[in-house]
Amino acid sequence: MKKFLLMISVAAALSACAGSGNNKATVDKEAQATQGWSSDRLYNEAREELNSGNYTRASALYEQLISRQPEGRYVEQSLLETAYAQYKNEEPAKALNTLTRFENNFPGSVNMDYALYLRGLVLFGEDQSFLNKLASQDWSDRDPQANRNAYRAFNELVTRYPTSKYADDARKRMAQLVDALGGNEIAIARHYAKRGAYVAANNRAQKVLQNFQNTRYVEEALAIMVYSYQKMGNTQLAGDTRRVLETNFPESPYLKKEWSAKDTPWWRYWK
Repeated sequence: MKKFLLMISVAAALSACAGSGNNKATVDKEAQATQGWSSDRLYNEAREELNSGNYTRASALYEQLISRQPEGRYVEQSLLETAYAQYKNEEPAKALNTLTRFENNFPGSVNMDYALYLRGLVLFGEDQSFLNKLASQDWSDRDPQANRNAYRAFNELVTRYPTSKYADDARKRMAQLVDALGGNEIAIARHYAKRGAYVAANNRAQKVLQNFQNTRYVEEALAIMVYSYQKMGNTQLAGDTRRVLETNFPESPYLKKEWSAKDTPWWRYWK
C-alpha cells in the first residue's frame, strides 16, 4: 500500500510539473496568436472560451488582456472570470490568488459578494483530490481547518451582503460545514474511546455538545460520554448524562445497548 501511495504521489507531482509547463506554453502561444487584438476582441474571445468550458485557454486569454491593459475597463471582470476558470479547472491555489488580487484592487466592487462566494466555493472543494475520492471520504473526515476556512468565507458573504443572491446557497453550505466540523469532533471522540483514552474521548464529546448542538452528532456524543464516564468509574456522571440522553432522545438505541467502538466503521479511525 505504501508503495502504491508513493507511486500516486510521484505521478501527481510529475503531473503538476507538466501542467505548469503546459500552462506557460499556452500563455506564450496565446501571446503570439493574439498580437494586435483589441481589448474588446480579447475579452469576447476569453468569455466565449469560458462559456464553452475551455478554462485553460480562457485563463490564458484573460491573462493577456490584463497584462496589456492593467488599468483597462475589462480588468475587474476579467479577474473574476479568471478565478472562476481556475476554480473549474481545479486550480484552487491560483483561483485564491486571483481573488485576493481582485479584492485588493477593487475593494468597493459591486461584485464583491460574488468574489466572496467564489472564494467560499474554492475552499469548500479545495481538498477533493484523487486520493480523497479514492478513500470515499465524507465531509466530516476532511481537514477541519479547510472546513473552517470555507465557513469563514461564506460567513463574511452573508454578514456583509445578507440580501445577495448568493447568500442563501452560502448559508446552506455553512450548515453542511458546521455538520462536518461536528462530525470531525465525534470521529476523534470515537477514536479516543476505542483506544481507551476515556478522558480525551469525553472531552471531545463535550465539545460536540458545546459547539455543535444543532448537528446530528449530539445523540452519539452523549452516548460516548456515558460510556467514558462508566469506564472511568464515575457512575454518578454516567447516570446524569444517561438521563439527559433519555430526555432528549427517548428512542435512542444507546438506551438499549451501550455505545461500542465496534459499532463504527473501521475507516472512521484513519485520523
